[in-house]
Amino acid sequence: FGNILSCKRQGLHCPTIWLQRSSCFGLPKHWDYRHEPQHPIVVCDENGSKGYAFVHFETQEAADKAIEKMNGMLLNDRKVFVGRFKSRKEREAELGAKAKEFTNVYIKNFGEEVDDESLKELFSQFGKTLSVKVMRDPNGKSKGFGFVSYEKHEDANKAVEEMNGKEISGKIIFVGRAQKKVERQAELKRKFEQLK
Repeated sequence: FGNILSCKRQGLHCPTIWLQRSSCFGLPKHWDYRHEPQHPIVVCDENGSKGYAFVHFETQEAADKAIEKMNGMLLNDRKVFVGRFKSRKEREAELGAKAKEFTNVYIKNFGEEVDDESLKELFSQFGKTLSVKVMRDPNGKSKGFGFVSYEKHEDANKAVEEMNGKEISGKIIFVGRAQKKVERQAELKRKFEQLK
């Protein structure tokens, strides 16, 4: 989902919405033309639509009505997600805020003998676990890392504080907040910028 961003273009205030799962040929006919979009831009490559679009409206009210009317509707047999456009900076700030309230923990550098059950036994001492998973290759061999999902942030945080750097079967394990790929990339980018 995106959010509406006030942008300045030719001195006009033009609210922008973001649509996911749009197509090159299905967008305009679905709008309420009393609140017609000013500049629909469907992002395409040589294979057609990339699955999202940006739409500028003349007024905030028109953009809000489009979000209310179109979010969740079917377009070309696919559910469309419509919302306020967010800049990269806004998205990164949100990720930073969410990071402080994590419930998923990433554990790495444990031996092949650790399975789902032993990992659960080890980490359930910190609170109620919702899921525990040791990642395996196609042959069923442990990859030496896994995830534990807790019901409460406080339990996940305690597991990180207590278990990071502990020795398990002769190996020092790393335990930290599980991050999505985009979060890891943003963090690496911030660290790189600090080195300059």
